[in-house]
Amino acid sequence: MTVSAAASGSGESAHGSAASRRIPPAERGATRIADRVVAKIAAQAAREVVGAPPEGGTAPHAAVTVHQDVARVRVSLELGYPSDLGAQCGAVRRRVTERVRALAGMEVPEVAVQIERLHSAHTGTADRGRIT
Repeated sequence: MTVSAAASGSGESAHGSAASRRIPPAERGATRIADRVVAKIAAQAAREVVGAPPEGGTAPHAAVTVHQDVARVRVSLELGYPSDLGAQCGAVRRRVTERVRALAGMEVPEVAVQIERLHSAHTGTADRGRIT
């Protein structure tokens, strides 16, 4: 016991010296958010804008490419017809950018919106959304 006390000199225990040399959280490692998680965030953000899919339609889905803290997003969706396509696509771009930045902490320089299908309220489900 006497040797241990003399070796520490300052009276610090082994735990005390390790505590004084703690590594700051930012230097311990990195957090990587999987592309599929960012894609789910983007798809949910698009659903928040366009609402429920039209009858016989599918919900928006997204594909994402992440490089470091930058996400490039491609959202595919179906919209009702007639509607202001430009305004809806712009709203989707803004919401996706905002939600990915807030939830994943990533910059989103590009959101490509692809309209897969237009659904008319005037056509039946037999046409599966084809407008003639």
